[in-house]
Amino acid sequence: MLALALLVPLPSLAAVPVKVDGRIDTAEWADARHVTDFRLTQPLSREPAPYPTEAWIKATPEGLAVAFHSVQPPGIERRRQRSQRDQGGQVDRVNLYVDFDGDGRTGYNFMVSLSDSIEDGTITNENQFNHDWDGNWRHAVSEDASGWSAEILVPWYIAPMQKTQADTRRITVQLDRVVGVTGERMAWPAVSYADARYLSAFQPIEVPKYSQSLLAVTPFVVGVFDNVAHRAKVDGGADVFWKPNGQFQLSATLNPDFGQVESDQLVVNFGAVETFFSDKRPFFTENQSFFDVPFGSLNTANRLIYTRRVGGARDDNQGAGDVTAAVKLNGSAGGTTYGVFAATEADEVGRDFYALRATRDIGSQGFGAMVTRVDRPYLDRVATVGEFDHRWTPSSAFTVNSTIVGSTVDQAGRGIRDTGAQVRVDDELGGGRRQQLYLLHLGDHLQLNDFGYLERNNFNYARYEYSRRFTNLPASSMYASHQWRAAASRRSNDHGLLIANAVAVSRSSETRDGGTEYAEFSAFSSGNDDLVTRGHGAVRMPVRPSFFYERDLPRRGRWGFYGNLNYAVDGLGDWRQGRVSTELSTRYFVSDSANVGLTVSVQHNPEWLLWRGTTGGGPASLASYRSNQVFVSAAGTWLIGSKQELRVKLEAIGLDAKALRSYDLGADRRVIPVARRHDDFGLDNLGFQVRYRYELAPLSDLYIAYVRGGSLFEEQFDGQFRAEDELRDSFRLRDSEQFLVKLAYRFDI
Repeated sequence: MLALALLVPLPSLAAVPVKVDGRIDTAEWADARHVTDFRLTQPLSREPAPYPTEAWIKATPEGLAVAFHSVQPPGIERRRQRSQRDQGGQVDRVNLYVDFDGDGRTGYNFMVSLSDSIEDGTITNENQFNHDWDGNWRHAVSEDASGWSAEILVPWYIAPMQKTQADTRRITVQLDRVVGVTGERMAWPAVSYADARYLSAFQPIEVPKYSQSLLAVTPFVVGVFDNVAHRAKVDGGADVFWKPNGQFQLSATLNPDFGQVESDQLVVNFGAVETFFSDKRPFFTENQSFFDVPFGSLNTANRLIYTRRVGGARDDNQGAGDVTAAVKLNGSAGGTTYGVFAATEADEVGRDFYALRATRDIGSQGFGAMVTRVDRPYLDRVATVGEFDHRWTPSSAFTVNSTIVGSTVDQAGRGIRDTGAQVRVDDELGGGRRQQLYLLHLGDHLQLNDFGYLERNNFNYARYEYSRRFTNLPASSMYASHQWRAAASRRSNDHGLLIANAVAVSRSSETRDGGTEYAEFSAFSSGNDDLVTRGHGAVRMPVRPSFFYERDLPRRGRWGFYGNLNYAVDGLGDWRQGRVSTELSTRYFVSDSANVGLTVSVQHNPEWLLWRGTTGGGPASLASYRSNQVFVSAAGTWLIGSKQELRVKLEAIGLDAKALRSYDLGADRRVIPVARRHDDFGLDNLGFQVRYRYELAPLSDLYIAYVRGGSLFEEQFDGQFRAEDELRDSFRLRDSEQFLVKLAYRFDI
């Protein structure tokens, strides 16, 4: 591992430019650094790669160029399946990972498959990937009898970079190759995203200090015909990207598209925690990783800036907010990296969003701070959040990350203030062993959801985990590796009320057929649920065990399969009254360019506890239900040539809930059975989309889409609701029906 600490210079001679055609020309790459020491990182044995792989890295005035040549013997099937951007799959592929500042804070991933399909995304917090971001970079592949080759060219304007006084720049990289049929991954350097330190363990290299300027303007126009309201609307806007030098980038948007051509997955959520959705709007993904500060739990959805708040539900509940304009600055000065974010919504109920963040690294320590502010005039509310984060890496095996947060909310002349903090310790013990400690405190009045996403406040959490990886399994085993984890945790609220103690044991495995397997058993002690009543008191809960198993079987011939099984007690019943759910998914590959898939998920819950409000201002009212739910998803994708794609997507949900018992909540947190006062209910939900896309140029597209959907909730005393009937009835829903055309074209000036 000593090589990881060495600073490897790249040759600065660039006499022959790189022509990105997928064919590795000896003269083009003669002055490049040649890499051959690829080692297994999946399974994570770090043994020499079983299939010869070599790569070349070269810095050119046009960008960072990388070439791969992957030898693949005739007996190893080549996976050429094509996919939509960022959709991935178990295919032969290569990856370039780059941290342009070399400080372990933000990395970029560029993937090219054997079919020349691509993925790109960002990496933050060592090993958290986000594929919402799309960049403009070049790629090509070629194939011969011995294997296949790929070339990648990433322009220097792709990301802001810190200023350097020298003639060279220090960046860090990782290269890897995946064999689709076996799932084996070979990397240089031999580090894995399963490690506690991943991004900060990339290979340092020196490159000439090239810089590129860019001004890109992407105007768009959207036309929508509403077939329910019988009216048409035409709207337009523009995204602007300007990088005058390597140390400064500006992104701006006017009247941004809210992603009408992207559809969120249907979900049923009667709980106290809102559903998290990712953001695909171009402005809100460009350089957003710098503002991505996770806080609130080990769940990566929790963060201090949740961009879906901008243009989200209006404060008067009259639809979605209308974003007028937004601007984002990213840059560096004097060794400090900074970012500024601002967005404003139209009308008298519109909100204003602001954020300012700065980071600086000093030796083995990194410091960051951010302030956010949201003005909500309709609610007479101003919410301000301040944050300070610290990263300490005294050795390659030990890392401590800490974050302190404070919120101040002024609403109608009343001030509310509180704080929160988290600490995460990662310790690689060697021999595949690892331990983690996570501590979290969220004050009772801490409020982050004006701009961020926080599942809950009023929470204290401590968790210790020990894991061990096994890679030396016998060749006769169906498994290539196992990773066992054991964890113990304690949850309480900020008033000392025990929510639950918990233990969990899990095993994640890689199989030699390129698939994966995961199993987990966990159990929560008796305790209290202080969320279910939405602030009207806590409910005593029994011991709640759970079990989860999943198996992903990659493509074999024309078929691929996935399945899972889950059993969990989450109501007031005993261990025999748990929720049972299963999901089965299959995909049929008509060809490498076309496939259809079907997913069916069914769930039975004999003891579903729901909050039903208060009874005339009196005690909290709850009800338990016997419920069944069916979810069906069908999708088809046809990639027509290299620039066209047709996608059809259908999702439908049918749910029934039979009221069993009604409860009031007593002073001792025990539920008190009362005469039944709640009705049975049924739910139908439908989402359907047909979408055609034509790529006019990189990041320039024509979309034509037909979208239909609806939701129906019915309550009735002794209603004869059945999940399968609700599912069938969902296909008649037509709350919305739209025909949409969107044209966006990027002009590089």
